[in-house]
Amino acid sequence: MVRVELWNGARNAGDHKLLHEMEEHLDCVPTTPEVWALARELARSARSKGLTVPATDLLIAACAEHHGLGLIHNDSHFDQLDKLRREGSALPPL
Repeated sequence: MVRVELWNGARNAGDHKLLHEMEEHLDCVPTTPEVWALARELARSARSKGLTVPATDLLIAACAEHHGLGLIHNDSHFDQLDKLRREGSALPPL
């Protein structure tokens, strides 16, 4: 899913070159049933707080959390999910 998100944002040949180079260093982690369950819980919790987050971002956040990975991003949805978590909502940690 991360690769799809990155490639979806590629705008030119320079971005494509960079992504090809980055892909050599990206590990693939499984999207397990537990990841999907966590993504559903993230969606439910975020929606209950009035936040609509794209399914791709929910899945990426859930996968990172489940596998104990950090996120490097330029996407306000991840910041919003983290803010809700820090404010003490029922969101799982990111």
